[in-house]
Amino acid sequence: MSYTSIVFFIFVAAVTLIYFLFPSKKYQWTVLLAASYFFYCYMGYRLVFFILLTTVTTWLAGMKAESVREASAAELKAHKGDWDRAAKKAFKQKTQSKQRRLLAAVLILNFGILVFLKYYNFMAGGLNSLLGSQALPILKLLLPLGISFYTFQSMGYMIDVFRGNISAEKNLFRFALFISFFPQIIQGPISAYSQLAAQLYEPHRPEYLRFKYGLELILWGYFKKLVIADRAVTAINTVTADYSAYTGTTILFVSLLYALQLYADFSAGIDISRGIAQMLGIDMAVNFRRPYFSRSINEYWRRWHITLGVWMKNYIFYPVAMSGLFLGAGKRMKKSAFGQTKAGAHISKVLPTSVASLIVFLVVGLWHGANGKYVAFGLWNGLIIMLSIVLKPVFENWITALHIRTESFGWRLFQMVRTFIIVLIGYYFDIAPDFAGAVDMIRRSIVDQHLGLGKSEILSIGLKWSDYFVLAVGLIIIWIVSIRQEKLKLDGFGELISRRRTVFQWLCLFCMIMLIIIWGIYGPGYDPADFVYMQF
Repeated sequence: MSYTSIVFFIFVAAVTLIYFLFPSKKYQWTVLLAASYFFYCYMGYRLVFFILLTTVTTWLAGMKAESVREASAAELKAHKGDWDRAAKKAFKQKTQSKQRRLLAAVLILNFGILVFLKYYNFMAGGLNSLLGSQALPILKLLLPLGISFYTFQSMGYMIDVFRGNISAEKNLFRFALFISFFPQIIQGPISAYSQLAAQLYEPHRPEYLRFKYGLELILWGYFKKLVIADRAVTAINTVTADYSAYTGTTILFVSLLYALQLYADFSAGIDISRGIAQMLGIDMAVNFRRPYFSRSINEYWRRWHITLGVWMKNYIFYPVAMSGLFLGAGKRMKKSAFGQTKAGAHISKVLPTSVASLIVFLVVGLWHGANGKYVAFGLWNGLIIMLSIVLKPVFENWITALHIRTESFGWRLFQMVRTFIIVLIGYYFDIAPDFAGAVDMIRRSIVDQHLGLGKSEILSIGLKWSDYFVLAVGLIIIWIVSIRQEKLKLDGFGELISRRRTVFQWLCLFCMIMLIIIWGIYGPGYDPADFVYMQF
């Protein structure tokens, strides 16, 4: 049931109608639960076992963790006047040890399922190549829809319950809805329980503005997906399937085209998902905020797949950076002879955060896929961020020495271009067949430039001049909308155009609909391209 299919339109319309007409507002959420599991089973009922397993084990573990915590609090209260400080400490340590074992068990089980299904063949193939034999068999494994998203979301919930940040959900079916909510299952966002759950369970009534903004956001998403992303993907797939047959000029052009296609595809999916939820009265977390306006690679990752970044920060970065091992290493370096120097004092201070950032991006790289090129993708981003943290004083001294006005338009533009180039290099690891291919494509893009031949080649990769005209117009529209959103700090398309007169709003919507009808890639014989993050 593709987001761009008629079946999906009918499904969303039916769910919305039943949801708001449901007689019992107290149990209105059950419509969303039924719809979510219908959607999931429709997409692949054979693999529904895995999301059920994650849901049940996480719910049980959360309930158990909370009962242990409550029992511990009751026991401490009962012995308030009997136990001395040492006895209380010993009891608390025993309780925490029990909770940690429970947390470790559910994390190992669910992340173990994800690692096995997504990475087993990658690891087996690497080991077989290393040993020069078929020591481990290559299995025909199917990846459940959205397994990375629902695994990360459920494990984030479990860690929050363990930390005491939230109370465990007592109702299994309500918890099942939190894990399976259909607008987010394809490509996120990875929602926090504290942000989403209450909205799912509380009753909602139809609201005109929510319907209006939700539909406008969906329409904006379909424009980016059908007019831009699904048109550009043809040329990208043609060149990357046999990149050695093309000049470096064409490879560089396709990498730039991929930057547009990925931006349009990912943001479109997020907009459609958020738009559907908004119509239902639910505000999902913003997951994408104009990343190409970023002035540093750090800022780029705070704007791109925002909820993944927040998840990584809360559950990997902080635990690693603030661990005794990392803080201790920084303190030991500070006490050393090197640590007494100006450079050493700075490095010892930022060592925990810089190394933790590198580890986070290694995980992000692996999250993107089971291939060595994604490890390189993570290393590239992680090393750039690590070096930016470590060398920050050097860069600041250069800026001072060169008398650069850091708030000038020229400097901001330079920073955005520089960041985009760094990001673009990382994209080669996305589109290349493997790590060696990515390196070769980057090399060719630099040394193998033939502008005249490149111009003729771009007409042999599946697109006509009319297609490039459409892509150029689409790019200009996205650019104009993004500039206005950036200036006004808005994330919704409807909220942006609503600031203008009604006539202008209707004109925008009419033009958007006509552009989708005339220029959209759809219809008989059309094989819709999956959203980039769909099988994550």
